[in-house]
Amino acid sequence: MRMLVVGASGYLGSETARLASTAGAQVTGTSTTGAGGWSRLDITDREAVHALISRVRPAVVFNTAARMDSWAICADGAAHVALAAAAIGARLVHISSDAVHAGRSEPYADDVAPSPLYPYGAAKAAAETAVAAIDPAAAVVRTSLIVGDERSKQVKLSLDLITGRRPGALFTDEIRCPIDVTDLAAAVLELAGTDHAGTINIAGPQAVSRAELGRLVAARYGLDPATVPVSTIAEGGLGPRPAEVRLDSTLAAGLLRTRLRGVVEALGVA
Repeated sequence: MRMLVVGASGYLGSETARLASTAGAQVTGTSTTGAGGWSRLDITDREAVHALISRVRPAVVFNTAARMDSWAICADGAAHVALAAAAIGARLVHISSDAVHAGRSEPYADDVAPSPLYPYGAAKAAAETAVAAIDPAAAVVRTSLIVGDERSKQVKLSLDLITGRRPGALFTDEIRCPIDVTDLAAAVLELAGTDHAGTINIAGPQAVSRAELGRLVAARYGLDPATVPVSTIAEGGLGPRPAEVRLDSTLAAGLLRTRLRGVVEALGVA
């Protein structure tokens, strides 16, 4: 089976491509520079996206591309990929984010409408709208913080703060459901083989604060968890941010065989 991973140079994209190749798929990946042997692609260039997908003609397209400071990549690019995939009848699995939600104490079900508080969340919400309008059969995966090794932005941030390589703190009142990168990649690959359409939550079963996640990362790397700098969202002074965003992944757990591990197990912390 031919598969295209848009954003294969990213953390989730590279793991998705690796697992797909290991399973015997013929995988084409993209990156903005063509580094790593991937095909060079500017996802904001509609004609380039159509040309690549028309040439490769994959049965499945995974759009894992994202950049927090780019509406063009997150929103416009997602529309370009959806249009090109639909034009050849490819199955599309689009990766979204829990950033589409404003935060609340109650967990979010799969079909809760977006209520973004900041630009990245708005861009991901716009991408979801575009994908659903262009290809109603597409699967749209809402996920959370992606963890694993030092390539994970979340792990690197924690290590950088602990070691003083960058200033800042991890928030004690910002709650998420972290997921291991290999678990997530395996789940989205399995999801591609189903007929699920629309949004679906695929996140870890264990909700922790960013501060707690930082302490777990410290323990994994033999550092003192007490050295993790922490604060509240208000003390951080970064403007409006979603506080509690718990994704209810019950539907995914029933639909897929892939087991989604809690963050303690995923990080290998006793």
